[in-house]
Amino acid sequence: IRIIEVRNNKRRKLLSSCGFQEPSNKRVKPVGKSNSLTGVLPQMKTPALKRLSQSISRSISFRTDARPLPPALPRSRQKPSSFPRRRNSQCWSDTVESHDLTAKEIKRQEVIYELTQGERQLIEDLSLVKKVYYDPMLKLDIMSESELGQIFGTLESLIPLHTDLLSRLERLRGSEKTVGEVGPTLLNWFPCLEAYVTYCCNQVGAKALLDQKKNEKRVEHFLRLCQESSFSRKLDLWNFLDLPRSRLVKYPLLLKEIQKCTPPEHPDEDYLPDALELIQNIVAEVNKKTGEAECQFYRRGLHYLEDSQRLPEIQQSRFIYCHGELKNNKGQRLHVFLFELALVLTKPGEEKDGGHVFNVYRQPLPNALINLEEIPDGEAAGGGTFRGAFTGGNDKVKNCFRVSSRGRSKFNPYILQANDSFCKQQWITCLRQAIVQSRDRTAQTSQSQLSLHPESGLCHIAELRLSSDTDMADHTSR
Repeated sequence: IRIIEVRNNKRRKLLSSCGFQEPSNKRVKPVGKSNSLTGVLPQMKTPALKRLSQSISRSISFRTDARPLPPALPRSRQKPSSFPRRRNSQCWSDTVESHDLTAKEIKRQEVIYELTQGERQLIEDLSLVKKVYYDPMLKLDIMSESELGQIFGTLESLIPLHTDLLSRLERLRGSEKTVGEVGPTLLNWFPCLEAYVTYCCNQVGAKALLDQKKNEKRVEHFLRLCQESSFSRKLDLWNFLDLPRSRLVKYPLLLKEIQKCTPPEHPDEDYLPDALELIQNIVAEVNKKTGEAECQFYRRGLHYLEDSQRLPEIQQSRFIYCHGELKNNKGQRLHVFLFELALVLTKPGEEKDGGHVFNVYRQPLPNALINLEEIPDGEAAGGGTFRGAFTGGNDKVKNCFRVSSRGRSKFNPYILQANDSFCKQQWITCLRQAIVQSRDRTAQTSQSQLSLHPESGLCHIAELRLSSDTDMADHTSR
């Protein structure tokens, strides 16, 4: 208020100096003492009050007055916190004041620094998961100790493992914050990553159980509050549980970058190739074991309606090419599994023991006997049931393909529709790969049996038949 009075006095003096006078009949309302504008203006919301006070200050100020405006009133409404999904990245160059390195050497130090920082961030995240998720849910009895053990697996044992690598990398940094040889350290530490086999194999069942528990109100409420908190960076629990696997597959990429930036005469040249081969073998082994665990998990969830559906190829499969939701020609949603040796169509059933039960739909097909046909978009394909289910009465279809059985006329073809063109192409690619590999495996098995028992080859002559046009075309394309 005193500021307003001072500026009014200045305004009157300026007008009088220019030969102007304010009218004498101007009414002046006495202003009582007050610490804010609330004594002058009626009560209103804070944002409107702020805008009005700023407009008053602008109206009574002149360009000749160099005094700054009074600070704006703070907003009473708090902005919702927005936390990035990723941390702020820092380069090695930001940690040193000066250096005398070539561009290639700088790039090498940057990659090694990224490796070190990645270990530090992973340790922080894994420790946070135990402190913020595991311990509170166990203490509040949101989940049982057995359920938490299935979901988190051996996560806690990975923390000291990566802490060890971080300490080794930090000891390599010299006085100028540069790292000389890193190959021997990685070569000696990488065998510790075999512990990832157990953790990643457990993730298949852990994800299914976590999705099932999210249907409970207490669990859903707790996880939602955690995700909305600042520490989560808008990530959910599964994002944190999947961080170790993401870190594992990044080691070969980082090592290739270090190798690319290492000059030929560098001592690391003798160690980096061996370290890269070692980590690639470990990642391949983890992927193989994880695929076998996933295959076993979904095989246990299959519920056969008839004994004839129990193909030996399903039990002999060691991995799954892909699986997901497709629609059939009746418009029904199916969950389809492309195992290593068989294609199985199912209808999802009730949840049981931390996973879904999948009721096997119709007869599974061995991959070696599958004929695959892509249906172009916009092409009429079949009777009214097909058109009505896929196109709503329109003759044009989209994202469809047909699978049938070679030499088994009693099996009707399956016409399946994907959600989009990308999903359709993925299915077709996986199906082609599965068909080729299954037929090659069958041929190799037949040749092995023939070499062991040459006389048995004569028994198959009576089974020879003329190939159909479809079989000939398929053989030619192969």
